Amino acid sequence: MQAAFELAALEPRGRALSVVKAVVPVALVAEIFCHIGQTAAAAAAQQHTVQIEIVCDECARDHDGIILQRQQRFHFLLGLVGLAAGQQLDHVKGICVQRHGANLAHHLRRDSAVVCQRSQFFHLVFQKELIVAAAGQQGVFCPRRKDSLVAGLTASGADAYLLHVTTTPSVAYIARVDDFDCGIMISASHNPYYDNGIKLIDCYGEKMDEETLLLVEAYLDGHLHVFDQDWPELPFASRDKIGCTVDYVAGRNRYMGYLISLGIYSFRGVKVGLDCANGSSWNIAKSVFDALGADTYVINNKPNGLNINLNAGSTHIEGLQKFVVENHLDIGFAYDGDADRCLCVDEKGNVVTGDHILYIYGCYMKERGKLITNTVVTTVMSNFGLYKAFDAQGIDYAKTAVGDKYVYEYMAKNGCRIGGEQSGHIIFSKYASTGDGILTSLKMMEVMLAKKKPMSELAAPLKIYPQVLENVHVTDKKAAQDDADVQAAVKAVAEALGSTGRILVRESGTEPLVRVMVEAPEHETCEKYVAQVVDVIKAKGYAI
Repeated sequence: MQAAFELAALEPRGRALSVVKAVVPVALVAEIFCHIGQTAAAAAAQQHTVQIEIVCDECARDHDGIILQRQQRFHFLLGLVGLAAGQQLDHVKGICVQRHGANLAHHLRRDSAVVCQRSQFFHLVFQKELIVAAAGQQGVFCPRRKDSLVAGLTASGADAYLLHVTTTPSVAYIARVDDFDCGIMISASHNPYYDNGIKLIDCYGEKMDEETLLLVEAYLDGHLHVFDQDWPELPFASRDKIGCTVDYVAGRNRYMGYLISLGIYSFRGVKVGLDCANGSSWNIAKSVFDALGADTYVINNKPNGLNINLNAGSTHIEGLQKFVVENHLDIGFAYDGDADRCLCVDEKGNVVTGDHILYIYGCYMKERGKLITNTVVTTVMSNFGLYKAFDAQGIDYAKTAVGDKYVYEYMAKNGCRIGGEQSGHIIFSKYASTGDGILTSLKMMEVMLAKKKPMSELAAPLKIYPQVLENVHVTDKKAAQDDADVQAAVKAVAEALGSTGRILVRESGTEPLVRVMVEAPEHETCEKYVAQVVDVIKAKGYAI
């Protein structure tokens, strides 16, 4: 059930300029109607969670500037959380508002002004088109964020092109090939629905540069300083500078066509299992594999807004393992919620990690003389066994910080063609500027069909070393890692392991943790050396 409000916006002289029909969320309803004396509506709003939809008929100004937009250019939702059955607020009509249209737009922009251009600061001079996409789930939370985001964009002068429910790689692809200024992805990625977030992509289809992201965060935190002045708020667009929204589902379809064009072999007769994590690949992946002739079997392809990555997808691959074995499939692919990751399951039900994928495709490229620079880019978390296998094949490798952003930066700077992470973020720089789960699965199919071998045989040469990782909660992670005694303990372990294994000690980027990881031929050896370092951290008083 929805609660509807119709607000007549007036000039200071009392002449009606426009009508705002609104179904308003709790906090916003209370604030607006308390200010204008609507105590009954404010009280009701304290009990119910509702939605907001604003349709504006024309441009309107109050003494502070634009407060409403033209109907054909501005139509959005702020929320999609409905009332309980049988509950709704009364329909309030004809309420005179002078400044509250501006208040609505202010709150909306405060939550959604997260868009930027590559070369100049976002929102200040918006004359170009931008692409906006929603992905992850259909249902409750993602549409709310998408529509409030679009409102902030159009109010600031950007044109928002909507791809609707789609994958992160598709946004990157369309932003690049269709000459947009940036792309925005709303997604929970590999996380639960309540961890929805926003990914920003530049005009080259790459992750937005750190400098721009810091400007966005500074604005959201209320302390933006740029162009030699503070910007507590940013100006609205006016008149013909107001942005519009465009349905751009054709862009998503063109991305699907691009993926299909990369299939150089027919998949006919191959039984393929897909785990779509109840996320954005739920209808794209199957369409691509069907078009290439595969016998496609799909699980976790019924997103409801709450079940994204819930016991599904690449972070819960055990479901696909069972599905592949029970249905006697030839191969299985598991994506995460926004489909920028892919892990595989071979015909025997064994997991094929991102490290396996890097090894399999790296060798395939080297055999054909396609491995430019003879280098595969990994992160420091890739398994020690991967490096031993590369050494055996005469393939060089680079190690970056954890994160596909850093992998791609190294690849772009050094001209490398393949890189990725153990988690399944794999980047094929000839075909994409970011990790692409569906593209990764197509490339694995290509190797299987070209070499006429099952996935288990392709992955067999890579021996994954046992790994033990312990997270230590500490009072000061930098001090703990830099401590002389801790460093001495780490050095002693590294010397003891020699060329048979490795130790890695690093700080968590988001939590007060120091991570101690050891890889060695035997699990017991890993445990022993991890404990050795952790004991020193605790003895020095850093552990909580």
